[in-house]
Amino acid sequence: MTFPALSNITRPSAQKIVLRVSANAEKNIRRGHPWVFEKSILKQSRHGAPGELAILFDAKREFLAIGLYDPTSPIRVRILQSGKPAVINSNWLQEKIHTASALRQPLNAPHTNGYRLVHGENDGLPGLVVDRYADALVVKLYTPAWIPYLKEICGAFPSYKYIVLRFSRSAQKQTAALQGLADGSMLTSHTPPGAILFKENGIIFECDPINGQKTGFFLDQRENRERIRNLSQHKTVLNVFSYTGGFSLYAAAGGAKAVTSVDLSLPATQAVLRNIKHNQRLPEVRATKFETLTEDAFKALTEMKASGRKFDLVILDPPMFAQNQMQVEAALSAYRRLTQLGLSVLKSGGILAQASCSSRVSAERFFESIHQAAQAARRPLQEIQRTGHALDHPIAFKEGAYLKCLFAIA
Repeated sequence: MTFPALSNITRPSAQKIVLRVSANAEKNIRRGHPWVFEKSILKQSRHGAPGELAILFDAKREFLAIGLYDPTSPIRVRILQSGKPAVINSNWLQEKIHTASALRQPLNAPHTNGYRLVHGENDGLPGLVVDRYADALVVKLYTPAWIPYLKEICGAFPSYKYIVLRFSRSAQKQTAALQGLADGSMLTSHTPPGAILFKENGIIFECDPINGQKTGFFLDQRENRERIRNLSQHKTVLNVFSYTGGFSLYAAAGGAKAVTSVDLSLPATQAVLRNIKHNQRLPEVRATKFETLTEDAFKALTEMKASGRKFDLVILDPPMFAQNQMQVEAALSAYRRLTQLGLSVLKSGGILAQASCSSRVSAERFFESIHQAAQAARRPLQEIQRTGHALDHPIAFKEGAYLKCLFAIA
């Protein structure tokens, strides 16, 4: 397979950058942390370009680690190998990718062809994410340091018809380092249709790999969506921050009587309606009464509370509330407010499902904040289950854990 968009990509210098780092950074690397920050670097042999390899030595001048250098980011080096030296080349990279893909093999079934194939730092490939949607791949880079290696990355997936390149917001700002590539670039000669259809546990969803949030869908909630399906029979369901209706369609497939989806984005709520149409072959979906509201979540919940609307099952799956450590307390306050609003429209004995994707907020503090809000609302919770990461979103270091969800009866 050829990749026309990558024909002019330049290879990094074969000469390695040699670094010495602080004692604290050395300790973190030995513990398996995949990042070296700019402020941790004590000595550097020369300046480098994104994608060059940096070798780190410890205080005894012995090999510590090797990683990708990125002068455009505060994360100056992303560790590829530590403890034992390795030759970082095409074979090394493709073996890493194949190892990551093999871990997901249990997910590759006739009823599911959408899942994460490479989960960045947690698969030993920091800053690199690869998501599968049927015969399309979305490669998302959180650093331009991976650009020189895109041919090898794409070459590890020869059976996919479409490969779309996405960049994180921070990476997009480094325009000079992107070597002419743009967010949404097609790396294969085939251009995908506006929406890719894929299956997840037998339910069909559409994904916009070029313009959609993240890589086009929130694959990390697959297992929690399946839990919602198992809890939804004969229930009225409210899905807040519904995006394109993942939880909504699972609730319908589980036999919900009615499902209301709330999201501020009009394109998202329009996609909910299309996903409903994609699943009309399912009798449970045909029998469900659907409602979509394009509105701010807090405002919609407040209005529902005022009008006395009640649901059997309320799902609260907001976007990230804490982008950095300074925002943690404000995020916890927002979670508590959201819990109280959700409970105000939940019938007595109903089920609350509330999630967080803020890595800065620990699971312990998140769950504690929900219980605090419930106690304040005089709706103490009886926990059904606490959940975390799915098989295709493994966790290899503390900061890699971000997803947590509580299922409880109120």
